Amino acid sequence: MKNLKEGFESICIRDVDNDNFHAHLPPIYATSTFAYKDLDRAIAYFKGENQDYMYSRLGNPSNQAVADKIAKLEAFGISDENGEPIQAYGQLFASGMGAIAAATVGLLKSGDKIITQGNLYGTTNELFTSLLLDYGIETIIFNLKDLEHLENTILNDETIQMIYIETPANPTLQSFDLEAIAIIAQNMGIKTVVDNTFATPYLQQPLKYGIDLVVHSSTKYLNGHGTGISGVVIGKDNSLVNGKVKNIQKMFGACASPFEAYLLNNGLKTLALRMDKHCENAEKLAYFLKNHEFVNHVNYLGDIDHPDHLLAKDQMKKYGGMLSFEIKGGFENSIQFLRNIQFCTVTASLGTPDTLVSHPASMSHAKMDKMQRLEYGISDGLIRVSVGLENIEDIVADFEQALEKLNV
Repeated sequence: MKNLKEGFESICIRDVDNDNFHAHLPPIYATSTFAYKDLDRAIAYFKGENQDYMYSRLGNPSNQAVADKIAKLEAFGISDENGEPIQAYGQLFASGMGAIAAATVGLLKSGDKIITQGNLYGTTNELFTSLLLDYGIETIIFNLKDLEHLENTILNDETIQMIYIETPANPTLQSFDLEAIAIIAQNMGIKTVVDNTFATPYLQQPLKYGIDLVVHSSTKYLNGHGTGISGVVIGKDNSLVNGKVKNIQKMFGACASPFEAYLLNNGLKTLALRMDKHCENAEKLAYFLKNHEFVNHVNYLGDIDHPDHLLAKDQMKKYGGMLSFEIKGGFENSIQFLRNIQFCTVTASLGTPDTLVSHPASMSHAKMDKMQRLEYGISDGLIRVSVGLENIEDIVADFEQALEKLNV
């Protein structure tokens, strides 16, 4: 397609033909090792003089093809200061947590500090507040809404080397001003990392706002079908993505399987279509829940009463397929609500075609200190919903019958 600009949906669907047999879909390179017919090229590889494939822990064509595609999606429509399209780079990991670990540990050293929010994905919170301490990396939990305080804090502590942001946040859907935070970080000479799992590049592109690295649990919306586990790191700086980040992947053995890459690539082909429907259904379910007498409040960015609605409207294309809501009656009623669910699926994941319902207090955030959890808005009665692609009337009917059976 020379001289033609590809749209977002076309990038999702089309594949680079790097196969000698011109397969319609990229083949799965299910091999541990790549052979050399030319000994001189093999010797040159080990000298670092070429970028050939040698061993799948160090690189695999199946993995790189899908990482490059996601990088193109994150960079889609973004221009540099000269009006030229930006180039983004990607590395595929064995899981979202593998990607997050590489994007943080790969850029930090003992004695450094990370600033992040309190309402994070439970395992990310555990990584930051527990495991990284063993590496001498301290995490500062911070109100990222207070930009003046953020700037002053970084200014007065030269050991702060990174701001890590999850927006929209899991599970409260709180959102943060990426452009404002990126400007502060750039002025202070520190790195920024954004978890874009909830939004996907179809709805939000952190690179557009000056963020250094974007991470995804591509297990979720990017795969879209719950068929595999993977993660990805994307960035504009080749020396970061294919240098420090890739080195962690290589040394820690966090590379994805080429089979996972194949499943992820197939899922990406319908990303735009799926996200449109996820968003449409989430809006309708949020409206139903907001008006239900057994619901205290709904966290949904498309709701004009949500405190971050205007920010999301400016920063995102649509409001996403995720929402959470608080049931009256606290812990016991929220557990009973899940027991009452008949049509939807009770599980802790997200981003699949079917509607997934979970209870963060007893599932994804069960290991978090209760007082800390409550402080971050994750109450005992909070239910998180990944709104699926089913007929919306079926989803609403299931929620309605599950709520009506509660003792409120």
